[in-house]
Amino acid sequence: MFLRRMRKTRRMAREELQALHEKHRAIEENLLGVFGQVLQRASDAIDDQTLGIQVRNTLEEQGGLETLDAQLQAVSAYHQNNYLPLLWRAHKSSRAALFRATDLFAIESTTQDTALLEALDLVRRNRNARRNHLSYDIDISFLPEQWRNFVTTKHDGHILLDRRSFEVAVFIHVAQALECVDLYVVGSSAYADYRAQLLPWTDCQKRLTEYCGGVGLPGSGSDLVTKLKAELSGLCSAVDATFPDNSELTIDADGTPHLKRLKARKTPEDLQEFEALVHARMPERHLLEVLRNVHHWSDYTRHFGPPSGSDNKLSDATRRYLFTVFGYGCNLGPSQTARHAPEAISRHTMRRINGQHVNAFKLEAAANDIIEEYIRFGLPQFWGKGKAAIADGTQMELRENNLLGSRHIRYGGFGGIAYHHISDNYIAVFSNFISCGVWEAVYILDGLLLNASKLEPDTLHADTHGQSEPVFGLAYLLGINLFPRMRNWNDVIFYRPARQARYKHIDELFDGIIDWAIIEAHYRDMMQVILSIQAGTVLPSMLLRKLGSHNRKNKLSKAFRELGRVVRTLFLLRYLSEVEFRQTIRAETTKIESYNAFLDWVGFGGTVIKSGDPVEQNKQIKYMNLVANAIMLQNVVDMTEIIENLVAEGYPVTHKHIACLSPYAREHLRRFGWYFLEMEQLPLPLNPRSLQLAI
Repeated sequence: MFLRRMRKTRRMAREELQALHEKHRAIEENLLGVFGQVLQRASDAIDDQTLGIQVRNTLEEQGGLETLDAQLQAVSAYHQNNYLPLLWRAHKSSRAALFRATDLFAIESTTQDTALLEALDLVRRNRNARRNHLSYDIDISFLPEQWRNFVTTKHDGHILLDRRSFEVAVFIHVAQALECVDLYVVGSSAYADYRAQLLPWTDCQKRLTEYCGGVGLPGSGSDLVTKLKAELSGLCSAVDATFPDNSELTIDADGTPHLKRLKARKTPEDLQEFEALVHARMPERHLLEVLRNVHHWSDYTRHFGPPSGSDNKLSDATRRYLFTVFGYGCNLGPSQTARHAPEAISRHTMRRINGQHVNAFKLEAAANDIIEEYIRFGLPQFWGKGKAAIADGTQMELRENNLLGSRHIRYGGFGGIAYHHISDNYIAVFSNFISCGVWEAVYILDGLLLNASKLEPDTLHADTHGQSEPVFGLAYLLGINLFPRMRNWNDVIFYRPARQARYKHIDELFDGIIDWAIIEAHYRDMMQVILSIQAGTVLPSMLLRKLGSHNRKNKLSKAFRELGRVVRTLFLLRYLSEVEFRQTIRAETTKIESYNAFLDWVGFGGTVIKSGDPVEQNKQIKYMNLVANAIMLQNVVDMTEIIENLVAEGYPVTHKHIACLSPYAREHLRRFGWYFLEMEQLPLPLNPRSLQLAI
């Protein structure tokens, strides 16, 4: 009710301002008419003396100086949407109730900045004061410049606080701080201290030195600022010095930068012949056969079973688990799978297995087993070293009336977002299912932190949504290199390391200046969040969602955003000056688009997720990832053997040939027909090996 009252106060002041604008419109037109007459007299007057007489006569005809001055003051008092002087009228009728409300709940700060609480205490102490002014001996840095001019006044040669203006300003900013979690109410629910989910600072202090040493961060705010300031200044100077040699970058007279379109990387002339030869030798397999082979190699179904952990009582359990993975992973569902495999499984059994024996964590563990076998081969090393991941989302259609489903103008339909993280060697690492309306960047870091596989990427590529400033700052402190694809990079603001920093060639790029004081002041608050994430007590998505509401006013969000501005500017300067860097980003982000197309092929049972349960929707995405990873492992096994045979036959296979392949080959795979599974027909044991190429 306190927050609603303060919102109503601002709304009433704006409405009164609008009414005054309407009321003063005639006065404004009259004043413009007077000004027009003065201009006409000035153009017709013979000399200055005649002009003075004519102007004075004109002003007298329009009511005289005092009348016109009063009209001018009335109009100019509320120009440029300045509704602040009108707030007291809307506020004074509810003063008593607001003071009683603030007396009932204890308000505390979530940051080290307590200036607003000290101002609130001053207002409370002077609630019954009769004087018009208060002494200006308090920090009002929490107020923007327009508000500072509003609450301060000169009286007898001294700058004082206008008591009424200051009171309403403090109440409004307390309401805003509660909404953006800079303040919290002790003992509340919706407005509780989010830091209760974080590690206590005493525990963080014990971890701080070891963590900072592990990720290469300074151990104090001042050292962090010194390090980043030196990096930014050095890179700005280096890019400026090499600008004359950078034939890819041009800057217009208005400061707009342009980069030439990247040229396609050269591929071997006989690449198409090589790819056709490899694909022609791929053995034809059914998806069920692939799932069986991969299970034989990795035993991934061992994770499935009753929630009690006891041995399952299913007869022929492995076969039934494989049919369940196939049915749900290909989006056939239990009914259609059982209809095409009547002798192997029933729809009731599939539903019971899915509901009681399989959950999201078990599916992730099964997928991680496949990843472990996948990275033992040398072939994926030609595609990526596993140190980078790529994140992106794709829409999945949903039935109407469920919790996560929504319509979004970007996708033009009703559904949710399957948000995937894949490794730079193509294998799927993590996935999540989120609503269409959510800001995708919120979940961009979760995949790397929740990843439990033996792949440990420290670099993350993403689509344009990954260019958010707070995400850059959060990723930096987590030791993650965030390198997104910058579609509209020339619309992004570059920040100078200092106001006096100037550059000979690239000075037009910079429109902002880094506020280093914010980063240093909130270093402890940021590191408490980072160490809590590292300890597993919170996720980055929780923090970004919490700070997403009114986030531009939240002090912690401002600190992450300011840090992100530094990191993003460093990234952009590299992006402008290094062609190879841009090519790598484009190549890596293309992989996730190929994966999305591959997953569409895997889910051949339909484009709609049939369940309305968010838990089942998330499981559906993880089933599909499991099937996709199994296909990739089988393809890597077959491709390794084929390439070795080609080398043995004398075919000139090079690193460039293999780098152009991918494990998403699917022309040799069958999906339809009557489904049978011979469990006794087993593949040869795995023999992971590095490829020995002639060239």
